[in-house]
Amino acid sequence: MQVTRYTLIYALIMATVVVASNFLVQFPVTGTFWGVALADLLTWGAFIYPVAFLVTDLANRQFGPAIARRIVLVGFIVGVTLSFLASAPRIAIASGTAYLIGQLLDISVFNQLRRQTWWRAPLAGSLLGSALDTLLFFSLAFAAIFVFIGPNEDFAIASAPILGAFAIEAPRWVSWALGDLVVKILVGIVLLLPYGALMNVLKPMPQVAKAA
Repeated sequence: MQVTRYTLIYALIMATVVVASNFLVQFPVTGTFWGVALADLLTWGAFIYPVAFLVTDLANRQFGPAIARRIVLVGFIVGVTLSFLASAPRIAIASGTAYLIGQLLDISVFNQLRRQTWWRAPLAGSLLGSALDTLLFFSLAFAAIFVFIGPNEDFAIASAPILGAFAIEAPRWVSWALGDLVVKILVGIVLLLPYGALMNVLKPMPQVAKAA
């Protein structure tokens, strides 16, 4: 009963994070920072999505990889279905693909490192998962070559200085991806704080603790 209840809670949180990030990724951050146009660098989705890795890592720690994968799958089904209603189909497809592969990588890395220092497993899993997720999502969502998934967005594929600061230009979505990854890394590090705090509350189930 406890496992089922927590699985539903984790899955609901996961679906909410996926839908929110899918919606917010369509909106570039406005304004400037040190003369750099933030719209050429960031979308609001970058600040929300890393929470998905926190949810996965807490579930993995508490119930093990099998339950964590189940939560990821439920979050994937619910999140992607709702994302088709909240965002463009191409965004939903790209997000679903990147989310599923990135989260499964996170679970695998976390499980390999779970016996080491408490922060290594969640940090390594989230960083590697974020890198793969970012590469897959922004390529599928905005790269001109994937137009068969959905129409290209002119603003995303228009050339702009990389990171809004360098002389070399590239499609704007490349800078979005780089900026997104930097934010995910920073947020992932910050999220070690709630992970560490919740470790004493969400303790591993006996069978998980024994295996670890």
